[in-house]
Amino acid sequence: MLVILFVVGAIIGGIAVLNNVRRRARRQRLVAKYGEQIADMIIARQVWQGMTEEQLVEAWGAPVDRDYEVKKAKTKETWKYGQTGKNRFSNRVYLEDGIVIGWKQ
Repeated sequence: MLVILFVVGAIIGGIAVLNNVRRRARRQRLVAKYGEQIADMIIARQVWQGMTEEQLVEAWGAPVDRDYEVKKAKTKETWKYGQTGKNRFSNRVYLEDGIVIGWKQ
Protein backbone atom coordinates (compact mmCIF):
# COMPACT_ATOMS: atom_id res chain seq x y z
CA MET A 1 0.00 0.00 0.00
CA LEU A 2 2.82 2.37 0.86
CA VAL A 3 4.48 1.69 -2.50
CA ILE A 4 1.27 2.55 -4.36
CA LEU A 5 0.95 5.84 -2.45
CA PHE A 6 4.58 6.66 -3.26
CA VAL A 7 4.05 5.96 -6.98
CA VAL A 8 0.84 8.01 -7.09
CA GLY A 9 2.58 10.87 -5.28
CA ALA A 10 5.50 10.72 -7.70
CA ILE A 11 3.16 10.82 -10.69
CA ILE A 12 1.22 13.79 -9.32
CA GLY A 13 4.47 15.59 -8.51
CA GLY A 14 5.78 14.90 -12.01
CA ILE A 15 2.62 16.30 -13.58
CA ALA A 16 2.87 19.46 -11.46
CA VAL A 17 6.50 19.98 -12.50
CA LEU A 18 5.64 19.42 -16.16
CA ASN A 19 2.78 21.92 -15.99
CA ASN A 20 5.06 24.48 -14.36
CA VAL A 21 7.69 23.99 -17.08
CA ARG A 22 5.03 24.43 -19.77
CA ARG A 23 3.72 27.64 -18.16
CA ARG A 24 7.23 29.09 -17.98
CA ALA A 25 8.02 28.13 -21.57
CA ARG A 26 4.75 29.69 -22.77
CA ARG A 27 5.45 32.90 -20.88
CA GLN A 28 9.00 33.08 -22.27
CA ARG A 29 7.66 32.57 -25.80
CA LEU A 30 5.01 35.28 -25.34
CA VAL A 31 7.50 37.73 -23.80
CA ALA A 32 9.91 37.19 -26.69
CA LYS A 33 7.12 37.81 -29.19
CA TYR A 34 5.11 40.65 -27.58
CA GLY A 35 7.02 41.98 -24.55
CA GLU A 36 6.35 41.49 -20.84
CA GLN A 37 3.27 43.67 -20.43
CA ILE A 38 1.30 42.13 -23.30
CA ALA A 39 2.49 38.62 -22.37
CA ASP A 40 1.16 39.10 -18.83
CA MET A 41 -2.18 40.36 -20.16
CA ILE A 42 -2.48 37.35 -22.48
CA ILE A 43 -1.65 34.93 -19.67
CA ALA A 44 -4.31 36.66 -17.51
CA ARG A 45 -6.78 36.04 -20.40
CA GLN A 46 -7.50 39.76 -20.77
CA VAL A 47 -8.99 41.31 -23.90
CA TRP A 48 -8.27 44.91 -24.91
CA GLN A 49 -8.94 47.29 -27.79
CA GLY A 50 -6.13 47.11 -30.32
CA MET A 51 -5.37 43.47 -29.55
CA THR A 52 -4.52 41.47 -32.66
CA GLU A 53 -6.34 38.38 -33.84
CA GLU A 54 -3.24 36.31 -33.02
CA GLN A 55 -3.08 37.69 -29.46
CA LEU A 56 -6.77 36.91 -28.97
CA VAL A 57 -6.20 33.29 -29.96
CA GLU A 58 -3.26 33.15 -27.52
CA ALA A 59 -5.47 34.51 -24.71
CA TRP A 60 -8.82 32.79 -25.32
CA GLY A 61 -8.12 30.12 -27.93
CA ALA A 62 -9.98 29.60 -31.17
CA PRO A 63 -13.60 30.80 -31.19
CA VAL A 64 -16.50 28.37 -31.16
CA ASP A 65 -18.11 30.29 -34.04
CA ARG A 66 -17.43 33.33 -36.23
CA ASP A 67 -19.57 35.76 -38.18
CA TYR A 68 -18.07 37.70 -41.08
CA GLU A 69 -19.10 40.90 -42.80
CA VAL A 70 -16.95 42.02 -45.72
CA LYS A 71 -17.32 45.60 -46.89
CA LYS A 72 -15.45 47.55 -49.55
CA ALA A 73 -12.72 48.89 -47.32
CA LYS A 74 -12.79 46.58 -44.27
CA THR A 75 -13.69 43.22 -42.81
CA LYS A 76 -15.74 42.95 -39.64
CA GLU A 77 -15.86 39.75 -37.61
CA THR A 78 -17.58 38.58 -34.47
CA TRP A 79 -15.79 35.81 -32.61
CA LYS A 80 -18.05 33.84 -30.29
CA TYR A 81 -16.93 32.00 -27.14
CA GLY A 82 -18.67 29.98 -24.43
CA GLN A 83 -21.66 28.48 -26.21
CA THR A 84 -24.65 28.28 -23.87
CA GLY A 85 -27.32 27.18 -26.36
CA LYS A 86 -28.20 27.23 -30.04
CA ASN A 87 -26.60 30.45 -31.33
CA ARG A 88 -26.18 31.67 -27.74
CA PHE A 89 -22.74 32.55 -26.44
CA SER A 90 -21.52 34.02 -23.16
CA ASN A 91 -18.76 36.09 -24.82
CA ARG A 92 -18.42 37.87 -28.15
CA VAL A 93 -15.39 39.74 -29.42
CA TYR A 94 -15.69 42.21 -32.30
CA LEU A 95 -12.80 42.62 -34.73
CA GLU A 96 -12.25 44.98 -37.62
CA ASP A 97 -9.49 44.10 -40.08
CA GLY A 98 -8.02 41.63 -37.56
CA ILE A 99 -7.94 44.07 -34.62
CA VAL A 100 -10.19 43.90 -31.54
CA ILE A 101 -12.52 46.92 -31.41
CA GLY A 102 -14.81 45.73 -28.62
CA TRP A 103 -16.34 42.80 -26.74
CA LYS A 104 -19.40 41.74 -24.79
CA GLN A 105 -19.25 39.36 -21.82
